Amino acid sequence: MSYAVAVEITEKAAMNQSAVVDYPTYSSARTHFKDILDATERGGSVTVSRDGQVSVVLQADRLRSFFSRAVSPRVELAREDDRVIALMSGRPFVSEGASVDSALADLIESLREYAEDWETRLQQAPNHRDNWALVQLIKLSSDEELLEWFERDGE
Repeated sequence: MSYAVAVEITEKAAMNQSAVVDYPTYSSARTHFKDILDATERGGSVTVSRDGQVSVVLQADRLRSFFSRAVSPRVELAREDDRVIALMSGRPFVSEGASVDSALADLIESLREYAEDWETRLQQAPNHRDNWALVQLIKLSSDEELLEWFERDGE
């Protein structure tokens, strides 16, 4: 293979890797599902249209990372008698425990229960509707990642 041909092949491969991939129909996306996953694995995002709605497919870690910076946990800790209180300022989440670790673990459990309730019934309620990003962050994060999010205050 000549140098010129090798360069051309490399340039085409680079263009394909960096190009945004869009599928105008569900059927075309289904046919190219492996290509969709390959594109997201390379760090891209893919759009799929269906019935006038456009959805985006991207790596979950990338989305989780974005939400962890965009959604502030605003966790405050306080001691009350022999208990530690963990609360999320401006949000209806308060937990307690014998130690900071147990209060934060209880807060994570409360957040997970909330995410389940939000998915099944709360997402249409006016006072919960805007918590979509928080719920997605909870669903995409491990307990350890949520603890890190608390500690870094979303930064």
